[in-house]
Amino acid sequence: MTDSFATRFALPSDAALISRHRRLMFADAGLGTSSDLARMEQSHERWVAQRIQDGAYIGWLIEDRSLERERPAVAASAGMLLLDWPPHPLDPEGSQRAYLLNVFVEPEYRRQRLGHSLIQLALAEAQRRGIRVTALHATEKGRYLYEILGFKTTNEMHFHAPEV
Repeated sequence: MTDSFATRFALPSDAALISRHRRLMFADAGLGTSSDLARMEQSHERWVAQRIQDGAYIGWLIEDRSLERERPAVAASAGMLLLDWPPHPLDPEGSQRAYLLNVFVEPEYRRQRLGHSLIQLALAEAQRRGIRVTALHATEKGRYLYEILGFKTTNEMHFHAPEV
């Protein structure tokens, strides 16, 4: 990263931006209809603001401060959700797991290692908190980055119930 970038923690007031990045992340991956993504973005904004407020979601934003603007442009963002989790063979005495989510880099800032930097910040924070297991769901585009940072593919499965 160059000196023109600065990283800061996400605030509840960043919820709209984080939610926009989440929508764009799923749209880039070809997941969801535009209607579903719009509904998700709206719901996520309220959800993430509350999770940041209560400390369950830790987010980071990388700002581009190279241009004269009223507010710096946010080039990338990522978050980590802290989950209560039972002891597991990968962490026999642990009671929390970290879930990495909302990793997004604006298109004009890609290939500058911003996503890599955000993931390293999240992993360092998990380690600082004594959390040994960090999970995520990777898109095809992001899989390589996660693998070079040490993430392994697991046997997780999903069941998706129909809407009621």
